[in-house]
Amino acid sequence: MPGSDPARAVNPDSLILPAAEIIDPAALIRAIDMDLGKGGSARPVIVQHLNAARQAGNAALAAAFMKDPRRARRMVRSQAHLTDGLVQIALHAVIIHIHPLPSATAGERLSVLAVGGYGRAEMAPQSDVDLLFLTPWKLTPWAESVIESLLYILWDLKLKVGHSSRTVKDCLRLGREDITIRTALLEHRYIAGDRALEKELDDKLWSELFRNTGKDFIEAKLAERGERHKRQGGQRYVLEPNVKEGKGGLRDLQTLYWIGKYLNRVPDSAGLVGVGLLTAEEYATFERAEDFLWAVRCHLHLIAGRAMDQLTFDLQVEVAERMGYRDAGGRRAVEIFMQDYFRHATRVGELTRVFLTELEARHAKPEARLSGFFRRTKKVAKGFVLVQGRIDVKDPQAFLADKLNLLRVFEEALRSGYLLHPNIMRLIAANLDLFDEELRDSAEAQEIFLNLLLKHGNPERALRRMNELGVLGAFIPEFEPIVAMMQFNVYHHYTVDEHIIQTISTLAQIEREELPEELPVATGILKAGVNRRVLYVALLTHDIGKGRPEDHSIIGAQISRRVALRLGLSEEETDTVEWLVRYHLLMSDVAQKRDISDPRTVRDFARAVTSKERLDLLTVLTVCDIRGVGPGTWNNWKAMLLRQLYMDTKATLEGGLESVTREQREDEAKRLLGAALGDWGDAALVAEMGRHYPPYWQGLTTDTQAVFARLLDNLPENEIRIDLHPEPARDATRAAFALVDHPGIFSRLAGALALVGANVVDAKTYTSKDGYATAVFWVQDSEGKPYELARLPRLRQMIEKTLKGEVVAREALKDRDKVKKREREFRFPTHVSFDNEGSEIYTIIEVDTRDRPGLLYDLTRTLAANNIYIASAVIATYGAQVVDTFYVKDMFGLKMHQKHRQEALEKKLRQAIAEGAERASA
Repeated sequence: MPGSDPARAVNPDSLILPAAEIIDPAALIRAIDMDLGKGGSARPVIVQHLNAARQAGNAALAAAFMKDPRRARRMVRSQAHLTDGLVQIALHAVIIHIHPLPSATAGERLSVLAVGGYGRAEMAPQSDVDLLFLTPWKLTPWAESVIESLLYILWDLKLKVGHSSRTVKDCLRLGREDITIRTALLEHRYIAGDRALEKELDDKLWSELFRNTGKDFIEAKLAERGERHKRQGGQRYVLEPNVKEGKGGLRDLQTLYWIGKYLNRVPDSAGLVGVGLLTAEEYATFERAEDFLWAVRCHLHLIAGRAMDQLTFDLQVEVAERMGYRDAGGRRAVEIFMQDYFRHATRVGELTRVFLTELEARHAKPEARLSGFFRRTKKVAKGFVLVQGRIDVKDPQAFLADKLNLLRVFEEALRSGYLLHPNIMRLIAANLDLFDEELRDSAEAQEIFLNLLLKHGNPERALRRMNELGVLGAFIPEFEPIVAMMQFNVYHHYTVDEHIIQTISTLAQIEREELPEELPVATGILKAGVNRRVLYVALLTHDIGKGRPEDHSIIGAQISRRVALRLGLSEEETDTVEWLVRYHLLMSDVAQKRDISDPRTVRDFARAVTSKERLDLLTVLTVCDIRGVGPGTWNNWKAMLLRQLYMDTKATLEGGLESVTREQREDEAKRLLGAALGDWGDAALVAEMGRHYPPYWQGLTTDTQAVFARLLDNLPENEIRIDLHPEPARDATRAAFALVDHPGIFSRLAGALALVGANVVDAKTYTSKDGYATAVFWVQDSEGKPYELARLPRLRQMIEKTLKGEVVAREALKDRDKVKKREREFRFPTHVSFDNEGSEIYTIIEVDTRDRPGLLYDLTRTLAANNIYIASAVIATYGAQVVDTFYVKDMFGLKMHQKHRQEALEKKLRQAIAEGAERASA
């Protein structure tokens, strides 16, 4: 009978459990035959038995995998073995009990083949079942009935079946036309039915389709890989990688196998070694990465209960726990797990690069290489040679005899513009043990490395390749622990090492004057001249202390000192590098977490930086650091804050710490407002100038003061006036409010803004001498942009309803104040601090905690309930973390000096945060 052959293509020795414990075909066939012998409808009986077998098999596999959660190869083969059994038994039952055929003709032959991943006998728990039904000629009514009944049974089992019915001739024709079909056919595997038919297909595929088309297949696969990576974001180190399709993922490894099999007919990935496409060591790396990635994918499927290949934040925590990772050394288990993930992804990238570059070189069109020869005329240095347009070594032994060559080759690649050949990459990766103390302490090695950073204009290219090959960590051992280190938050888009390389890339861009409009201050600083050695080494080491229990800035400063001295920097340069690393967050923190319109803020910052030289260096480093965090992190708001802080601090350093006083700022602000209100009469101007207290004049820009002057003009006591104005130069919308002052006004405004989904980035409120509140908020939409003009009417309407009491923000926010499921695993311990020194007239309360939509409203409501007057609020958001800073006075207009009052208020703020967090996660 065509369906009676229960042969297994999956080796029983490669399973995670004995084969019969996964599924017992003989026993199931007997049970089905016995039940159907008693009468009744065949399909329900078959489905009932197979469904019980499937559930039992899956449960047994999941339990076995949990006991040994990293033995993924055995798991995926076992999953394929279970599926084989279900398909074979179903086919047997259909042919025996539903569509029996007493005398089959030559045309009524049917072969069932697995294709795609199932064809490789690699299946995650929720993988698709891709089947090819092969017939000798046109589909007969009997074969059509068998296929239909079989598919209904498999669908009843809730299997996700992809299927096609073809003849051998169809397969050849469609395989020529479609590379996806050709790849699936490359991996076909016999499951059940007529073996001779499968053998005929196999022979013709290799003799008529695959033969002599290797070059086309490689080109198609390389193009497909490029498109896939582009869809996944083009980065290996994305925060939530796709285990299957992402850069450095399973599909990249499968591509190597496909090409190797297509060119050399290797039976499995191990065959890549025998045909010289991978060395034994490289294949060991291949196996380790494949096992790890499959383990992650299987756990994802088991946790989600569906086909899930995206390693989202919430699932990262669960997968790490399942795979046995534990918190250690001040780092969370999930961070250690993701570092392992990214290291494997890096190795997959290196394997892929070496493998595909070699194949590309072997199969490239001669005319393309010839045109490349005429385009590039640079000669390579002595000891190197060009092979297929890439740098290789003439004599590997001579190359290794001088250890400095392990660094020289990267500078040579930068100097000449050529890429490295796979041969030389393999040679370097296999000889990292040559990086010893003698080499690291060599003055010539130090000079070569600094030249890589400083001399050729694109150091990131060399650094990234050095990092991927392990050279960076070998030459600077302090760098090795941060390689592929993930920071478990939404803010950082890259691993620590990739972030550092991104910051250096940004610095090189600024030096090449590619960003003069976006970064005029940093561009101007570099054009005027700074110590580039200090700046590049500081960027290289600024996050080198990450992943330790200590403050990474403090420990990083100590490490950077050792590295800078070893690289040959002078004592003075080293001191500056150490200072920059120690304070690399200072300027960002002051700009984003403090009111920089307060002269005290600027004077304190000026005292910290001490000199214009350090201010210049710190400004450029800060810009590069923020831009290197990830796409969209840098915006006009941050640019404006840093630019203002730089200019004011520079003026303070040049004119003396007392050069900018409150009185000077007030006088200048009134003069500028008078000019802006040129159409006002003298009496009206005098009244406007006299109605505000001194902080108003230093805290707002002239255009905002002009808006308030018009809003306040003849304002009735029962009216609320609102002015909404997008400010693209700041990436924010300015929302100005003028109304009679009353307690809690700031909180009600914050609630109204939260209800429309507005993210507050800055806010200031002042009470005039005649009892009016002038409050201004700068808000962004969910994309970090100013509100579009079309959305402003709804914003205005919601604000008016809230201020009039028609909408109670606290009630309305209940359903909206939720933390996204994928972000619930982030931990940001709450810190509350009180500072009475940072401002002359206000206490500064800083609240560092987890962000959520209604947080600002909860905090300001708590402050209002405790009779605390809020003069301004500065909001700095770092992904799921937020730092809300409030400049406040008590009900008597005084600072909060008493410790017991601070402790009581902190307790209430923490309680508001905790209650809100509970609501948000409900």
